[in-house]
Amino acid sequence: MAKKSGAAPTLAIVALARAGVAFAVRGYEHDPAASDFGAEAARVLGVEPGRVFKTLMASTDVGFVLGIVPVDAMLDLKALAAAVGGKRATMADPRDAERKSGYIVGGISPIGQKTALPTVLDDSALEHETILVSGGRRGVDIELSPADLVRVTAAITSPLRR
Repeated sequence: MAKKSGAAPTLAIVALARAGVAFAVRGYEHDPAASDFGAEAARVLGVEPGRVFKTLMASTDVGFVLGIVPVDAMLDLKALAAAVGGKRATMADPRDAERKSGYIVGGISPIGQKTALPTVLDDSALEHETILVSGGRRGVDIELSPADLVRVTAAITSPLRR
């Protein structure tokens, strides 16, 4: 179950605890000068970048969608749109992403979002026993099984990385 930390739990941590999901909170000291939040998490936590996933919000012709890809990959927007039955996608404006998710950029978790959105997890996540995603705050990641992430977010899996 969750490891305790000194900070107040985020909405993501609360949602996982309520769902009875096994997870570990992996906190680290966030460097305010860092702009590549996922790479920072992988480096500081000593985890291979292919196991640390970033949550990105896109605007598609069928609405806003979350794409979750490894931090060492780029999101294929066309593949994301196709996964949800759309044709086009662009990255969401950061203000829209913050408003819809309830989290700040660099700390957007796919779990416990203010507005539940269609979610697509890159299929490479299934190659790992556990993966890490943002825990809802910069400097907080959550480690859990990909199957549990799919279950709590009602995600589908599809190839999304390029």
